[in-house]
Amino acid sequence: FATKRTAVILFNSMFTSFKRILKWGITNFWRNGWLSTATVSIMVLTLLVITVLLMVNVVANAVLDNLENKIDISVYFKLQTEEEQILEVKSQLEGLQEVEAITYVSQNEALINFKEKHKDNPVLLQSLEELDINPLEASLNIKARETNQYASITQFLESVQFKDAIDKVNYLQNKEVIEKLSKIITDVKMGGIIITLLLVLIVFLVTFNAIRLAIYSSREEINIMRLVGASNWFIRGPFLIEGTLYGIISTIVTLLVLYPTFYFLSPKISGFLPIGNVFSYFVSNLLSFFLLLLVVGVVLGGFSSFIAVRK
Repeated sequence: FATKRTAVILFNSMFTSFKRILKWGITNFWRNGWLSTATVSIMVLTLLVITVLLMVNVVANAVLDNLENKIDISVYFKLQTEEEQILEVKSQLEGLQEVEAITYVSQNEALINFKEKHKDNPVLLQSLEELDINPLEASLNIKARETNQYASITQFLESVQFKDAIDKVNYLQNKEVIEKLSKIITDVKMGGIIITLLLVLIVFLVTFNAIRLAIYSSREEINIMRLVGASNWFIRGPFLIEGTLYGIISTIVTLLVLYPTFYFLSPKISGFLPIGNVFSYFVSNLLSFFLLLLVVGVVLGGFSSFIAVRK
């Protein structure tokens, strides 16, 4: 019974201490109003950049996936090539692990597709009718499992056994498009990361100095608490709470800014993006965004405060 009573007393004491620490932390936050506003503003800017960077990353990955789904390589065979030989090449390609799918387009199918594509150009169709033979080549459209596997498929097609049958392979044109787009997306991501790191450093310095100023302005209260025997953590706790409040409030403000921004911008930009409606994507992932920004904000504010009170 004595042990249970001691535990209850200890719990009540800790709970009372926590309430006092929390109350003092909130008081410090409101007492240093302008400084808190500046700190929260810088942190909100950082969280906004992080969110934009995340959205850019999502869009970039969607663009690459969309492009990769559309990209394939086409192998065109010389006009005199027999269909049996083309099907033999197709059979050998299907045996490769890198190949996901192959579509055979015969000369007649190529001609039908060409006429359908240029049905609004009567001059071109008439010129085609005047020819005695079908000038279009049969082809194999090959889709690889991964984008970087097209090179090995092309090397296989350029081997000696296919030299006499194959006219051309359009791998190099598609490769250039993918590599250029990948480089642009990589550069955008890297630029976003650099900007984010700079803002994180600024947030750390601003929060650090804000807490140091709060400690300085509360120096008399701190001296009194030391005289009456307050523990170090009881003295430090309010400033850690203050730093954490910076992160929580910054997260809420950031979401309040992002919600109407995505709502009004979404109709204007969604048509150009592969992820569809940006606002719907943001709302459906709102909890994930909130938790991520909250963790980043609290860690930034709490860590800066921890370093400040240690100093």
